[in-house]
Amino acid sequence: MKINRETLSMQTRDGVRLDADVYRPETDTLLPVLLMRQPYGRAIASTVVYAHPRWYAAQGYIVVIQDVRGRGTSEGKFQPFEGEVADGEDTVNWAAQLPGSNGVVGMYGFSYQGMTQLYAAMAKPPALKALCPGMLGYHLRDDWAYENGAFCWQISLGWAVQLAAETARLWGDDLSYRVLYGAARNLPFNESPPRFGESLRKYTPGAFYDQWRSRYPDLEYWQARSPQLQDVDLPMLHIGGWFDPYLRGNLRLYNEMREKSQFPQHLIVGPWTHLIWGRRAGQVDYGMAAISFVDSWQIRWFDYFLKGQKTAELPQKPVYLFEMGSNQWQALESWEGDRDRVYYWSSDGLASIREDSGVLLTECPQNEVEDIFVRDPWRPVPALGGHAANPAGSMERSHLDCRSDILTYTTPELTEDISILGRVTVTVYCEVDAPSFDLNAVLSVVDDQQKVYNFTQGYIRVDPATSPVHIPLQATYMRIKAGNRLRLSLSADAFPAYPINSGNQPETDNRLINARILTFNIKTGGDTPSQISLKCVS
Repeated sequence: MKINRETLSMQTRDGVRLDADVYRPETDTLLPVLLMRQPYGRAIASTVVYAHPRWYAAQGYIVVIQDVRGRGTSEGKFQPFEGEVADGEDTVNWAAQLPGSNGVVGMYGFSYQGMTQLYAAMAKPPALKALCPGMLGYHLRDDWAYENGAFCWQISLGWAVQLAAETARLWGDDLSYRVLYGAARNLPFNESPPRFGESLRKYTPGAFYDQWRSRYPDLEYWQARSPQLQDVDLPMLHIGGWFDPYLRGNLRLYNEMREKSQFPQHLIVGPWTHLIWGRRAGQVDYGMAAISFVDSWQIRWFDYFLKGQKTAELPQKPVYLFEMGSNQWQALESWEGDRDRVYYWSSDGLASIREDSGVLLTECPQNEVEDIFVRDPWRPVPALGGHAANPAGSMERSHLDCRSDILTYTTPELTEDISILGRVTVTVYCEVDAPSFDLNAVLSVVDDQQKVYNFTQGYIRVDPATSPVHIPLQATYMRIKAGNRLRLSLSADAFPAYPINSGNQPETDNRLINARILTFNIKTGGDTPSQISLKCVS
């Protein structure tokens, strides 16, 4: 089938020109429209994870890839997450009236392109009939910029530098572009190159990066910019990854829509990082089954809701998840297991020194024991894999677990397989000699070769200091086979995924020069039952 492409423009209600590439098959049949609105230059069209728009058009759709306001060749000033409701509504209405359109529109895309779907849906344009939101931070503060009160530094700075560099290029500032482009390849967490700070401040759209760093307590600021879907009801195919930083936003949106929607809500989560939806995540190869099938599922979704092709039957079960370990997809009713399992920590007090000192037990030890480790800001524990670091995914971390500022607690060899599905919470009883501190908890599999591979983790800023601390970890689906072991690793840093906590309250500066040496007394057993709470599959 021949696919034609043309560039078309529309005007928003306030007179701003937005440009789009429109792909259409040669046919006299009226077709539905698939719309993607994105800020990275429309030619890329999210092909880092999706098939090219020509492929989608060949399935019998008019495909519209639009530069949002102030990006690509579209006019106006780009303010991240602002103005997308009105612009999204105007674009849906325009797309529905394109020549050859049958008047109905679906939207697809991940990350920022996932968010633009929600903003357009807020306006409830009648032509918008179905969404496929992927890997998005539903609440901008808690799902995108911060994790449990800790700023997602590496991800946020990387995104700000990318947007600033492209803005400098669009404005013709070659020197600033080269400075920012170079910084994007080696983010300056410790020392900034010449002109970097000046260029970043000048070209970061809407100064959002500085605002994000300073406005964590301002809930009104975050609410005004986050999607509000109380009155929205559309069928949605939700797409996430076990190693994606925005999975908690995906699940928050899925849960909210599932509880209230009259339409189907389906969820797919693969062993994927944010930008690679393939068989490898980090250092682990999950096999051919892990390669993305999202394109074909999205077409089936749109065929059902935009074309009324009931022969494109939807899966009977709404949840389709990849189980790491077995490396198989499972069709389920829920993304959480139906059985609780708890592992209690036990130690002889040397869990920071010896990997065989700290153990995980199914019964709480009667005696209280104290493990002590010291956080030295001169040598913070580096972030390695997981969902918040770059590169993300599952990494071999035995070289980290032998550090004396990481506590490790490990089960004996499992006598049977266990399958962890859904939420994981780590509860820590602790005393810290500072009014503010961070904790990073990592769960890993220790295999029969003593290799240690992380599969989920969580980070929290505790401010003011309290005990016990409950650390929500990234939701996961992991089968640990008999003969292997489960390990918890606990530290006070994951640098530079998150800034170093100086230990001060209120904190005014995250630079190393102001950071304190912190002593952590971690208590296990008795009346201080530090533990891991898991959801498992029966």
